Amino acid sequence: MLVVWRLDRLGRSLQHLLEIVTDLQARGVGLVSLTENIDTTSASGRLIFSVFGALAEYERSMIQERVQAGIAAAKERGVVMGRRPALNPTRLRLVKKLIADGETPATVARMLKVGRATIYRALKQSA
Repeated sequence: MLVVWRLDRLGRSLQHLLEIVTDLQARGVGLVSLTENIDTTSASGRLIFSVFGALAEYERSMIQERVQAGIAAAKERGVVMGRRPALNPTRLRLVKKLIADGETPATVARMLKVGRATIYRALKQSA
């Protein structure tokens, strides 16, 4: 018998939790959750666990749908997603000028406090 305070203490996600419970059952080990009052050694406990699992999966899919709808709505409003570019157009012009004047990309990267790969990537994209 494995006793846990809450089911979320046992697994990282619903899928992980179901894998753990399936593995425990294959080994002949029961699971008791004190907070949810679930005991998988009985038929009613297994039923309740299955229902909780289905509800949790449904809730997760609803959250994903709402997040995707929110992202789509934000993009329609013109919101730009993701991290801001390290080199805006002004800084990119400065990079090009410094390199044209003979500075190495590594030196320019140190001056602007960005990675050397950022300099190369920006130059490649602007070409």
